[in-house]
Amino acid sequence: MKSERDGINLAAKPTGTGCVECSAAGGWWLHLRRCVECGHIGCCDTSPNQHASRHNAATGHPIITSFEPGERWFYDYRTGESFAGPKLQGPHSRPLDQPVPGPADAVPSDWQTLLHQ
Repeated sequence: MKSERDGINLAAKPTGTGCVECSAAGGWWLHLRRCVECGHIGCCDTSPNQHASRHNAATGHPIITSFEPGERWFYDYRTGESFAGPKLQGPHSRPLDQPVPGPADAVPSDWQTLLHQ
């Protein structure tokens, strides 16, 4: 089932509670983003590995939303436009007890120097 905006799949569920690639590699992230076409959870562009944008480049899936508590924005890579989107399958954010950056056991002490601006 798709919404009226191409690239939004209302049936897609999140792939987990952290960045898929960072979790698999023992890495860490600053903030999380959710692909609204397939549910892939990736790290933001400020994070060292920028997996959400890499997912877009590899798949062509055009729209992400924040996977951070209290944030409800959507972003379309095709247009560079942020917009208010539809309600998606839950969960809608990382767990509240998951720290930022996270996961806690993988974040280096000099993490601030490793961020992209």
